[in-house]
Amino acid sequence: MAKKNILVIEDNHAILDVITLILESEAFNVEGLNKGADFINHVQEFNPDVIIMDIMLPDVDGRVLLKELKNSGATKNIPVLMISARYNASNYALDGVEADDFMAKPFNIDELMDKIYALLKS
Repeated sequence: MAKKNILVIEDNHAILDVITLILESEAFNVEGLNKGADFINHVQEFNPDVIIMDIMLPDVDGRVLLKELKNSGATKNIPVLMISARYNASNYALDGVEADDFMAKPFNIDELMDKIYALLKS
């Protein structure tokens, strides 16, 4: 079975490193970004099976990237797991655009993996 690609957009390097290590230990291909610049180009080049994205990024609101992704025919079917320390599952949506799943920070690894495997099946 081909390895699945997971794109992680998270500006906290410690969190990005932890998520990357965990996913790589589960045999995923992982690409990490610490800001939103060139996001769509990265998505098109890397062709992720799942995207994990923080809302609070240094250069852009992750929800704006989500909207861009979901409004494009080429990328709208890629499952997105939004993560945030500031928002919760009921108040993070922007302009009615919701991710496929949401996880509050801090999160535990089992919860992260459960959500990723569920998104890969969907």
